[in-house]
Amino acid sequence: MTLPSAPLPRRRLRAALLGAVAAIALGAVVVETGAFAPITAVADTQQTSAGPASFADVVDRVKSSVVSVKVKMADAGDAESDMQGMPHFPPGSPFERFFRDFGVPDDQDQGEAPAPRRQHHMTMAQGSGFFISPDGYIVTNNHVVDHATEVTVKEAGTYPFVKFAAHAPRVGDWVIAVGNPFGLGGTVTAGIVSARGRDIGSGPYDDFIQIDAPVNHGNSGGPTFNTDGEVVGVNTAIFSPSGGSVGIGFAISSDVVQNVVDQLKTTGAVQRGWLGVEIQQVTQDIADSLGLKTASGALIAKENKDAPAAQAGVKIGDVITAVNGQSVADPRELARRIADLGPKKTADLTIWRNGAQQTVTVTLGSMPNDKEAMNDMGSGKPDAGQTSVAKLGLTLERGHDGVTITDVNPDSVAADRGLQQGDVILEAGGKAVERPAEVAQAFDAARADGRKSVLLRVRSGDNVRFVALPAQAAS
Repeated sequence: MTLPSAPLPRRRLRAALLGAVAAIALGAVVVETGAFAPITAVADTQQTSAGPASFADVVDRVKSSVVSVKVKMADAGDAESDMQGMPHFPPGSPFERFFRDFGVPDDQDQGEAPAPRRQHHMTMAQGSGFFISPDGYIVTNNHVVDHATEVTVKEAGTYPFVKFAAHAPRVGDWVIAVGNPFGLGGTVTAGIVSARGRDIGSGPYDDFIQIDAPVNHGNSGGPTFNTDGEVVGVNTAIFSPSGGSVGIGFAISSDVVQNVVDQLKTTGAVQRGWLGVEIQQVTQDIADSLGLKTASGALIAKENKDAPAAQAGVKIGDVITAVNGQSVADPRELARRIADLGPKKTADLTIWRNGAQQTVTVTLGSMPNDKEAMNDMGSGKPDAGQTSVAKLGLTLERGHDGVTITDVNPDSVAADRGLQQGDVILEAGGKAVERPAEVAQAFDAARADGRKSVLLRVRSGDNVRFVALPAQAAS
């Protein structure tokens, strides 16, 4: 059956679903033949220490729920359309080169890298999807149907639907991928969960399941099942120097997909919780300088004026160590926790401030759709009179709104920690600085107090971060 693009409630959901995956609710689907029926779990009676003897029983029950998705789209020939279907990775990321989506245009040689597209012509792409309810809802990847003018869902026979797994798979568990690789619908592959919690650089909420079940072009949007026939993930990306499967695939976990599906079905949009801060990793040096026992949590490097965190009293230099009593390992985990709570929800943040633990209650906002404009930090013409902090490897001078780094010894500890010429030191040891002498005084005070490191708050261009330097380095 062919579906025009107009009635499809398609939305860009890269930020909502870890930057790459979206659940597409095809509420307008009408199936003329066949009946929907739930897929019952299959008891794994054949499992042995060497693995299951066969996946045939579970495949027989789930394969008819998986559909082939063909998409017709107008190609404008611009850079964005040339990257159609590929998850978005940061410029220069190693994944930008090796990750490819699984929707391959019909007019390209499937064994070769995509050729440059001609301007203003129609192209066909294909992927996979699966039924999740008896009333015709289908899940696929956003990049499979993005920019579509027409979507065709192809499947024959009856249309049973599948259920999401109640429990996440463990590393080492068997998984089964069913999809439409290279247009070969109904293809089944098997493997195990190789790893969990993978960050592939596609967005702030990355939490991918890594599998070694072979998946290729056209598998994108298809399900990964456990041996009970329950969906544990949606296939999204592969790591492939050659363009084909090398045994490293990535799927969005079913709990994330369910969250998005529920929001789309209820409101037609996905909203995520928002604190309104810039956060960074707590390194061991930073932990030592703040008196933290472990290098965990998320350090507040910058706060947005009038954002929920600032209104609740969260300050620059605080370390968020837990949300609602659950510990936070790193900034990525904090971002996922806050996003999953959703807007208008109340969260109790456990923070570390001035050597003591305290709790701050914050009412979360809604994650902005676009990246917020950075504050105009500005910098005036520096005053004359340079001061050299030779043992740190820094040459400093007074600036308009801090202490400007005018030179960095490439062999120094400061260079090793990423400090560069042009960076501006805003704070040293928790105090605002305007003169190079104040930076030196912060190191003197740290040594006198027996502290190992001094925490500098540094602005690099539009970004603000904390850098810990060893106190003894300036002695």
